[in-house]
Amino acid sequence: MARFELKLPKMGESVAEATVTAWLKEVGDTIEIDEAVLEIATDKVDSEVPSEVEGVLVEMLFEVDDVVQVGQTLAIIETDAEIEATPSATAAPSKQEAAAVQEVEKQMAEAKEVTQTSIANTGDRFYSPLVRNIAQTEGISQEELDAIVGTGKEARVTKNDILAYVENRGTQPAKQVATKAPAAKPEPARVIASGEDEIIEMTRMGKLISKHMIDSIQTSAHVQSFVECDVTNIWNWRKKVKDAFEKREGERLTFTPIFMEAVAKALKDFPMMNISIDGDNIIKHKSVNLGMAAALPDGNLIVPVIKNADQLNLVGIAKAVNDLANRARIGKLKPDEIQGGTYTVTNVGTFGSIMGTPIINQPQVGILALGAIRKVPAVIETPDGDFIGIRYRMFLSHSYDHRVVNGALGGQFVKRVADYLEAWDINQDF
Repeated sequence: MARFELKLPKMGESVAEATVTAWLKEVGDTIEIDEAVLEIATDKVDSEVPSEVEGVLVEMLFEVDDVVQVGQTLAIIETDAEIEATPSATAAPSKQEAAAVQEVEKQMAEAKEVTQTSIANTGDRFYSPLVRNIAQTEGISQEELDAIVGTGKEARVTKNDILAYVENRGTQPAKQVATKAPAAKPEPARVIASGEDEIIEMTRMGKLISKHMIDSIQTSAHVQSFVECDVTNIWNWRKKVKDAFEKREGERLTFTPIFMEAVAKALKDFPMMNISIDGDNIIKHKSVNLGMAAALPDGNLIVPVIKNADQLNLVGIAKAVNDLANRARIGKLKPDEIQGGTYTVTNVGTFGSIMGTPIINQPQVGILALGAIRKVPAVIETPDGDFIGIRYRMFLSHSYDHRVVNGALGGQFVKRVADYLEAWDINQDF
């Protein structure tokens, strides 16, 4: 029988490692082709690793919570099939990916060659061999490493965390970092649970979201601007064309892609809203990559990204919105599909809220909340005078980072989004 090595596949340009969260098969279990063998997690996305062959699982090389590098062998599967195609199945499909895997394996090998090191796992902090090796090479002490704030699973220090620390190390003495880190974690108030209370442990994603929200509040100076918008034309236009749209394109037409198109246009008009902050530097993005907050079945939120949204027409945005939202709900998003966003939109109206004050998705500088569309009485101006009519209206709530976005820019941007929505041509085609 042939032995097939199931490797951790490449999951995106910026993803070099993943954590084993669960084994779906045990040693001795029969596995079908494309059947999931284990579950893995990056910093934000959970996904499954399927088998490329049919056979029996004979060896599991990692345990739950182990960190695995891209290209490493996860398990051994015995199969009766000829594995002539194994090189093409297991090897990276391009020279660039092969080089990336070789580089990771080289770094891991170098890390394992270190027989004695001053860096060790302390308390409940775990450092991978790669992180420990980088720390030793760069002369980072145990005290400095313990003070680095980790962004990985369970606040682990990742490769990117330690490299970022090395890059910025010269701008701040190590002792200052070590003394300030503990101060950033005040002792939480003790909560007393009675025998009738239910204690529920936060999920891995819940812990990550909690950390990201706290970090954002502590990083950005949040301010808000609110605009009420008349979307009567959009409401009537969608009602008129939605059936024909679905018949022709095979996609449901919701309000979300219409709003996304307006936001993309406004970001082109105000490019200083399409920026990110990196330390003391402002990165002005050429591409408009719109994040769209999507609710998951467990109540958590995830933010898949529509890349180059400003280059898509309404049909293209609708297809992207539906695809990302559907795959988000079933946990099939790829790591790269939730990264690289330059601005975020969240639809709080889905839950009946008329407005909200969303928290900025770092390192972006703005996020727009879409309120519920309501049928309300409104003053309508005409050449013959004003009168009261029934209109469809909604609130747009814009949160922005006052460190770099002043009130004028933040207010003008959200007003421009409203202008695009109110100017919608009810007679246009799709």
